[in-house]
Amino acid sequence: MRAGCRTRRSIHGWGACMTTFETTRAIRASDRKLPHPPRRLPVLGDVLDLHVTESSQWGMRDAQKYGSIFERNVVGTRVTYVSGPVEVAAVNDEKTWAKFLGVPLRNLRSVAGDGLFTAHNSEPSWAAAHAILAPAFTQSSMRGYHDAMVAKTTRLLAYWDGLGADAWVDVPADTNTLALEIIGDVAFGYDFASFDTSEPHELIARISRALRYINRAAYSHPLVEATVFRRQRDQHKADVVAVRRIVDDIVAARRGSRDGGSHLLGLMLDTVDPVTGQRLSDENIRNQILTFLVAGQETSAGVLAFALHFLSLHPQVAERVRAEVELIRPEGELRFEDVGKLRYLRRVVDETLRLWPVAPGYFRKARQDTRVGQHPFEKGEWVFVVLLQLHRDAGWGNDPEAFDPDRFERSRVPANLTDLYKPFGTGMRACIGRQFAYHEIVVALAMIVQQRTLVPEPGYVLRVEETITLKPRDLRLQVGRHAPF
Repeated sequence: MRAGCRTRRSIHGWGACMTTFETTRAIRASDRKLPHPPRRLPVLGDVLDLHVTESSQWGMRDAQKYGSIFERNVVGTRVTYVSGPVEVAAVNDEKTWAKFLGVPLRNLRSVAGDGLFTAHNSEPSWAAAHAILAPAFTQSSMRGYHDAMVAKTTRLLAYWDGLGADAWVDVPADTNTLALEIIGDVAFGYDFASFDTSEPHELIARISRALRYINRAAYSHPLVEATVFRRQRDQHKADVVAVRRIVDDIVAARRGSRDGGSHLLGLMLDTVDPVTGQRLSDENIRNQILTFLVAGQETSAGVLAFALHFLSLHPQVAERVRAEVELIRPEGELRFEDVGKLRYLRRVVDETLRLWPVAPGYFRKARQDTRVGQHPFEKGEWVFVVLLQLHRDAGWGNDPEAFDPDRFERSRVPANLTDLYKPFGTGMRACIGRQFAYHEIVVALAMIVQQRTLVPEPGYVLRVEETITLKPRDLRLQVGRHAPF
């Protein structure tokens, strides 16, 4: 230690040398001591606290028990969870942390490959696709998609009319169908005709099943999958082959007709990367479309379903939404210019995303040796940001579990909102489709609430299904036509 301090000692004295040594010594992960579940076993670690099917919700509950940063050790693998605004702000720092494809996102690559959501930071295909597609997801670009969103929501309402006023509609299934129809039209000008049949389209059925498998198998072992879950594993492989075939057929048909038009597929077929001058490969185009279907369609559908659940339980909120829509657009179709004026409805969407961010967290990896608070992390170590708990932090007020859209009024928004609210991720790898999702969801909710009365099923208690994204389980509503006074 003296040899390392000799120069500084002659200038600053021994005390300053001690400080310099202590602050510059190597970061060691072994020095990190974090709260953890109490039933830790030798070798196996915290396997008794491992919850496969509801991992994000258990992460939230454990954060409430163990604090804003804690860990699990599963057979020697340390998994760190952060959920406090200070800790999350630290790992969101792009200088020292980056996006990481943790489990189960790495397994999602079996479906979406190097799409925008599942590409590694080092893959050049991400930068190329982002440069080509980013202009298509600006707020101004929504004008070109607005009519399709209105038309597809109109079809959903007509489908509900066909079921009858007393029918109990399967909300998650119907919002999945709506989101699929919208992304099919906008992304590649394709009509899945999902409202013309009682069965879900093959593509959505296979994608949903694949996501369930990935979410469960992510915490399993290959030997277990090859034996106990062999049938499900083989089904998953068949589903991946089938969804790729379906998308490849759609791309081939569009390429043959050269009718990509203003659709996202046309943009990918005809636009070159401004840096390299190269077009996206056919494989990457397919992966981007599958990314839209998984990350876009699934998330928008989940937000819509949760929002309709909350609106059914809070008729006073639904009435405020209806009054706002009536004020902005009392008759005729909702126009593009109307959507930005629906400020209260936007707060409803934000509050829904606060309580149930359908992408319930994200992984971050240290670019260099660093600290989160006083806790050391070596370069390459990763953490999981528990959005479900961050969005329930005390900074949101005395009752963060309550559904209250007025939290997002300008006078009530927390001063550190950017640290407390991350439903679309963070940094350069944040969700590219944020504006698209907001516009799509606000359009659908405005039309539904203006025309329908949402009646909750008696005795229903919200249960949340995790399939990488979140959605309500077994949510049914009556959606009869609203009778104005």
